[in-house]
Parts: sequence; C-alpha cells; structure tokens
Amino acid sequence: MASHLTGVMSSSTCSTTATNVFEIGKHITVLLRAEPGTCTTKSSLPVPPPLQLLIATPSEAGEFPLLLLLHGYLLYNSFYSQLIQHIASHGFIVLAPQLYTVAGPDSSEEINSAAAVTNWLSKGLHDLLPPHVRPNLSKLGLAGHSRGGKTAFALALRKASTSLKFSALIGIDPVDGMDKGKQTPPPVLTYVPHSFDLDMAVMVIGSGLGEVKRNPLFPPCAPKGVNHEDFFKECREPACYFLAKDYGHLDMLDDETNGIRGKATHCLCRNGKSREPMRRFVGGIVIAFMKAYLEGDNSSLISIRDGHATAPVELQNVEFLV
Repeated sequence: MASHLTGVMSSSTCSTTATNVFEIGKHITVLLRAEPGTCTTKSSLPVPPPLQLLIATPSEAGEFPLLLLLHGYLLYNSFYSQLIQHIASHGFIVLAPQLYTVAGPDSSEEINSAAAVTNWLSKGLHDLLPPHVRPNLSKLGLAGHSRGGKTAFALALRKASTSLKFSALIGIDPVDGMDKGKQTPPPVLTYVPHSFDLDMAVMVIGSGLGEVKRNPLFPPCAPKGVNHEDFFKECREPACYFLAKDYGHLDMLDDETNGIRGKATHCLCRNGKSREPMRRFVGGIVIAFMKAYLEGDNSSLISIRDGHATAPVELQNVEFLV
C-alpha cells in the first residue's frame, strides 16, 4: 500500500486535470429518505433497510462509487444533507444511516448497526435508487463524524463483520471519549503510534477549534487526547491529515439544523464565523480523497496538497504518510 500511495501522490502520475472539488459538481442530485420497511418513492421494498437512511445520489444514469457516512453523537443524519449532496454532485452515492435516536456511552450497538447497513447494501440498495443509477459496491468508502468517526474506525478495524470490503476510511473530526483515559467503550485509540491495522487508505480531518471550550460550563467537543490528532498518530501509510484552523467541531453541518438538537449544535461547541466554508472544505477534501483512492484520479488531492487549489479555509496543518 505504501508504494501505491507513492504512485497516487506523485505529481507526474496525474491522469486528469483537477476539478474544483470545493464547488458543486456537474451531477444533478436527488435526496432520498427511506424507513425500515417503507420508502418515500416506493410503497414497499423487497429487502428494506435495517435503519432509516438519507441518501444523496446523482439522478442521471451511470455507475457510481459509494460512501457510507456515520453521524456524530446525538445528531440526526438530516443535519448532513448539504454536505452529502455536495459529495454526490461529483459522482458518488452517499448513504447516511440514522444509527440511533438515544444513546449512552457505549458505542457497540452503533458499530453493529453500521455493519448491518453495510451488509444490506448488496441486497437492497438498488431498489432505492433512481432508474439506471447503479452502485459500484467494489468501490466503497467509509466516513464518520465525531463519535461516528470512532464508529467508522471501529468498523474498519473489524470490531464487527461486514460482507463488503471498504477501500477508503475518513475520520471527520473523530472523537473517542471525553479525554485521554476517559474513552467511551469500546475504546479504539491504543496510544501506540501507527498501531491501526487497516488495509485501506485513511484520511483524518480535524477542526482547530474543536478542542477549545465554548464556555466554562461545557467541555470541548473534540478534546485533546481523544481527537483527530490522536487518530492520525495511530494511522499507518497510506494516510493523510488536514487540520482546519479557525473552524469548530460542528461547522460541517447544514446551515439550518432544526429542533432542540439542531439548535444545540450552535451553542455547545466553539464555532467558526460560518459553517459554509468548513462544509465546502470537508466536502471537497472527501471528494478529492475518494477520487484518488476509489477512482485512481489523484489530480485534485495533489493540487490541494501542493497548494495549487485554494481551500475555502485556512489549513493549520497538512501531513501525508507515504
């Protein structure tokens, strides 16, 4: 895999001209919702999904890679609708399951639920998609935000079995507990450098304000000792790391998040001035990473790495393990 990264990340091997991944892509997208046993577009499904799903997909005919996105702690998958539509507009099918509505400290059930959705993909996903849209199950990425990032790493580390193989893993400001020594079960971080036994490329995205308290009453949303920095330290090559300087843990969510939980996303964590730049950055860097490792098109990722593509946020740190 190390030699593969060298090939992917070599400027001389660019196969296409980089597109602007930070802007909406050329594909017209649709946003679909499905409940276990029912769907808004069909009266019944031969194999219903195990959980409620939010799906962003290109609407025109074609075969597209997949990304499974796992939401953060006590958040709704609907809070990521703008992000997943951005990613889908560049030619990906993005599935965001609602892993739970109420959860305690133990994330074991979330890991099992994410595995159940993964195992369902080959059986029932095609029945939910627009006509002539085909999922390429051999090109499957896995991403998670906050505690969903921990869940994604746990699933990639085979803490639950899946019938499909993931080819790329993305942690979006992942968190493994309240502080070092206060991990939530099952722990994922080992605090041993490069200890993650993963057979796929990995990207970790961090928020510079995630480890800063909003006020004395609340702990930071992504505290040091259990956050993005620690996850990247345990990654092996091929892996990359992007840290956005002046943005917070929840700044990649939709501009408007409704309900009590939605309103709480604006007041519990230290935030940047606007969500739109961080959301465009996260969407764009996910697209660039997926294009590189699922489609063999490294042009956008190289352009961002080398500073030729202007990111919508200031990057405090960029690292690559090759």
